[in-house]
Amino acid sequence: MSILKKLFTAVRGGAREVGESIVDANGIRIFEQEIADAQNALHKAKKSLTEVMAKEMQTKRKISALDDSIAEHEEYAGQALEKGNEALAMEIAEKIGDFETEKSEHDQVLAGFSNHIVVLKQQVKDAEKSIKENQRQLTMVKTTESVQQATMAVNSTLNTNESSMTNARQSLERIKQRQQDRQDQLGAAKQLEASANGDDLKAKLAEAGIGEQNQKSNDILARIKAKQNG
Repeated sequence: MSILKKLFTAVRGGAREVGESIVDANGIRIFEQEIADAQNALHKAKKSLTEVMAKEMQTKRKISALDDSIAEHEEYAGQALEKGNEALAMEIAEKIGDFETEKSEHDQVLAGFSNHIVVLKQQVKDAEKSIKENQRQLTMVKTTESVQQATMAVNSTLNTNESSMTNARQSLERIKQRQQDRQDQLGAAKQLEASANGDDLKAKLAEAGIGEQNQKSNDILARIKAKQNG
């Protein structure tokens, strides 16, 4: 039982990690949707506020109408008393009492509406402020995300190019080395050919002033000098 419990806990932990990775990968999209949800809720709150304010206005009109009725019937009661009709005046007074009772009830309703409107207006104001701040933050995080993605793309490109340039330089060095090796081989072959034909030795003798060519040049120079002196 203990092993099964641990396995279940491990599965729950894995699911939580997967869930967190999904949330992290879609953080901006989720934040945008949360702002949209808040805007929808604010719209509904404003609609509710207008409904309450409308009821407040209706209640105020009812109270105003009751005040008019009370004033009107007080006038009637006064006229009845002037005519000595106290019974009628009493009946009118009872009606005035009904009006005043109804007005008292509406006054309580109006007070409830007024207090509720104050609370709702503050809540709407706070919600609008919060949404605007979240929208500013959303703009900032989206801009930061774009800049970071661009930077990462540039860095990736630079790293790729650097790798390509490094490979190119290595290829160039290999080409130069092969060409130098080939040049050395050609030079060595030429030296071997000269040595085999005796050209190498002739070149050395000529450089040392030894050999037929050098002697012939000396004889020609001596003959010219003799002509000049004779």
